[in-house]
Formats: sequence, C-alpha cells, structure tokens
Amino acid sequence: MSILDKHKKIETHATLLLVLSFLVVTIGGLVEIVPLFYIQNTIEKVTGVRPYTPLELAGREIYVREGCYVCHSQMIRPMRDEVERYGHYSLAAESMYDHPFQWGSKRTGPDLARVGNRYSNAWHVDHLTNPQAVVPESVMPKYAFLSGHVIDGQYIADSMWANRVVGVPYTDDMMANAKADFAAQADPNADTAGLQERYGAAAFKHLDVTVANFDGQPELTEMDALIAYLQVLGTMVDFSTYTPDPSR
Repeated sequence: MSILDKHKKIETHATLLLVLSFLVVTIGGLVEIVPLFYIQNTIEKVTGVRPYTPLELAGREIYVREGCYVCHSQMIRPMRDEVERYGHYSLAAESMYDHPFQWGSKRTGPDLARVGNRYSNAWHVDHLTNPQAVVPESVMPKYAFLSGHVIDGQYIADSMWANRVVGVPYTDDMMANAKADFAAQADPNADTAGLQERYGAAAFKHLDVTVANFDGQPELTEMDALIAYLQVLGTMVDFSTYTPDPSR
C-alpha cells in the first residue's frame, strides 16, 4: 500500500482526520508554549521604556476608538526595506505597556512605530484636520472634530487603574496626580516638575516628557491628547546606545 493510499484513508475518515489534526495542533502548541514557562522573562528589559503619561494614555484610547490601527501598523519588521524606510525594527519592550498592542495587520497608511518627533505638532494638526491638504493621495478621513472635543481628564485615573490591573506599573503617586499631570502636559506655562519626576528622565532614564500646547488652542482637546500620543511613539529607546541581548 502506497503512502497516498494511507493518506486517503485518513482523509476519507472524518473522525480519524479530526483526532489526528487535534494531536498535531496539540503537539505544535506545546512545543511553542511550554518553553515560555521555563524562562524568567519573555520580554527583554530596555532602558527608557516607561508607561504612558495620563495625556498620552488618553490619546492612545482615542487612537483605538477611532480605529487608527486598522490602517496603520506599529511594528517594524527586521527587514532591510522596512528598517531603511521606518527606522530601527520594533522591540517587544516597546509594546509591553500596550493593552492591547497596536501592531496592526495591514498598512493602508505608513507604519507609525517611529512617528514620534518626526513631524511638528502643527503638521499633525493640519494632517488630522484635512489629510489631503498635506498628502494629496491620502485616503485617510478627516478628524477635525477632535479639536472641538474638550476633555478634562475626569476619568483618566480610572483608565490608569485598569491598566495597572493588567500589569502597567502605575504607582500610587502617579494615580493620585493623574488629573494634574493630564492637564500639565498640555500647558507650557504649568508647573511640570511633578510630571517630569514621575515620568521623565530621572525616573526612567530617557528623554523628559514633552510638554506643549499640542493643538495650539487654549482648551485641552482630544486633538491635544492624540498628538501627545503620536509624538511619543518610538522615542523612548535611544537606539544610538541600544545593544541587543545576545541571549535572546
């Protein structure tokens, strides 16, 4: 009896095919999952990676709410064409505080993993207000309405609490000052010493938190929050000094 005849028996016997398929999937799953229980940490610790500030976290929630991840990925693969276009390939540590992660599954627009500080705040305002005025061939919808949605951070501590439950290391001090830090990051004239102490270079060994009137309006709006989030993407790790862990 040939191999094809034996294979035919499996294919024509539904129960046998189901059992064997289950065994193959089970073995493959165990091979991938079991080793994870025997290593101390699946994510390499990288200097500079920190939790999002309250304003950045609010911006991330707006990014998710508006479905930006549907057209924009946040994961640069270690391939030459991607690295040359977007920058250093993405590290797992850069997504360790994202719940859920924003890797995406397609790119109608460019990858945003390294978009932080690549463009000015004014450019982002123009682009979000009318994408085609900045990039004529863009199919991105307009998000001008974000400038008219004033926010005050009333529930940002609740959002931080939810993230802390799933492992984001927000401290009690961060939680207690959530609303104040939320407002301070969008006000260049505010006292931001506490904000920088909690999230800046002294705490996480990276650049200080960017403080700005992101959308140029006197009110703190959803546009401020979204731009604050976009401007931090890919900026936490100093790749001029980063050395990959050879054991991984």
